[in-house]
Amino acid sequence: MSKSRLILAVACLALSAPAGAEDIVILPTRGGATQSYLLSVPADGKPQAVAVLFPGGPGKVDLEREAGRGELARGNFLVRTRRLFAQAGVVAAVVDAPSDQARSMYNSFRKSQAHAEDMRAVIGDLKKRYAGLPVFLVGTSMGTVSAAHVGRALGTEVAGVVLTSSAFSQSGRRSRHGDSNLSDFDLADIKAPVLLVHHREDGCVTCPYDEASRRAGKIPLISVSGGRPPESDPCEAMSAHGYLGKEDVTVDAISSWMEKKPYRNEIN
Repeated sequence: MSKSRLILAVACLALSAPAGAEDIVILPTRGGATQSYLLSVPADGKPQAVAVLFPGGPGKVDLEREAGRGELARGNFLVRTRRLFAQAGVVAAVVDAPSDQARSMYNSFRKSQAHAEDMRAVIGDLKKRYAGLPVFLVGTSMGTVSAAHVGRALGTEVAGVVLTSSAFSQSGRRSRHGDSNLSDFDLADIKAPVLLVHHREDGCVTCPYDEASRRAGKIPLISVSGGRPPESDPCEAMSAHGYLGKEDVTVDAISSWMEKKPYRNEIN
């Protein structure tokens, strides 16, 4: 079987999976490149919305390698909470770095037209699976660069954009991730509704709460406080930066916003 046929076979197998299952979907995209995502579905088979989740850091989840080892339960906020989204009635699609960005999705790629094309393919696939449901983009930390820029590029093709632990400030991490983050991004350029989510005690120098609060303006902001003592560096996910100990209530508030239900804008 050719590589392209294998890819399509895997995608079709995932399409027929029962409710509540998790499947890796692999899509052909640009010039032979492939884009994979991990699909988590509400167990009751009655989803209310779809969320495309962009992890932070290099954006490399290594789905094929990690999924069989149970390591997806720790680490990045959006990866480890994908089943919480599903429990809240939101289909969760955790996107991996595409095959031609195997080492890292640098910010220059996250901002590119190629990345937007890849995500248009993912969103198109999800809309076929869940016709009529609104599709949201959700990013965390450096993943907010993807969510914001793809959201701007796709306009009303998406129902909304959620930015959590947004990378609004420049720091020494610029060299690590390729170029600037969202320090010069105008949130008004995103035509779909936007929600900001940020932990008041976020200790990452790239993602200070005060800057998120300042940038919010009329954009709704969910502010989170408290949680468990940090188990990682302040810029890593097992800390306030990743809502450690507050995952369930934070995901519930985000999901309620997506589903147009009342939600808490102060989580203590």
